[in-house]
Amino acid sequence: MIEMNNVKVKYPGSKTYALSDVNINIEKGEFVFIVGASGSGKTTLIKLLLKEMDPTEGKVHVAGFDYAKLKRRNIPKVRRRIGVVFQNFRLLKDRTVYENVAFAQRVVETPGRYIRRQVPAMLTLVGLADKYKSYPKQLSGGEQQRVALARALVNKPEILLADEPTGNLDPKNSWEIMRLLEDVNKKGTTVVVVTHNKEIVNMMQKRVITLKKGEIISDEKKGGYIDED
Repeated sequence: MIEMNNVKVKYPGSKTYALSDVNINIEKGEFVFIVGASGSGKTTLIKLLLKEMDPTEGKVHVAGFDYAKLKRRNIPKVRRRIGVVFQNFRLLKDRTVYENVAFAQRVVETPGRYIRRQVPAMLTLVGLADKYKSYPKQLSGGEQQRVALARALVNKPEILLADEPTGNLDPKNSWEIMRLLEDVNKKGTTVVVVTHNKEIVNMMQKRVITLKKGEIISDEKKGGYIDED
């Protein structure tokens, strides 16, 4: 599902590489943590996967697409196959829970009859069926993140990319989100989680890729969080 070959990224004006000789192969159905301190290259990696930027050198393949050959008009087609959840939720504050999730389907011109069926199903999946009329400000942080997760999943992506999904949550809500991500993964979605949360990484014993100063220093099938100090 994700393949990066000898990827290097150097930002204009920088003397050092943000990513250097990165090789990653993530198979369909895997659950992978990507960890590392601030400045290790995690954000750059996410931008590459979302085709928000191109590598300076190397090749990136996502969901069967060769990004080097991808025409600009086809970028939205790729992004529909990638669900994304961010640390700060990024919900539309003036829309209800239902409308926030439905928005993701309207963007890809899903027929109304499917939206009316799929949005309630997603809200049930994340345990928020009874909050469909609520606005984001009426929800807790954990509930807002579950809405964001429902929105990311409603178009049935092949890959779910979660960027610090528990960064603004307390431990209880953090574990609820991780359990949801694990459930999604068990149904076949490839899940990639970028996180600083050592406890979650160590407890879940999934594949862990560790970045340091733009390089992969560890890739463990059942790993833990590596302290760099």
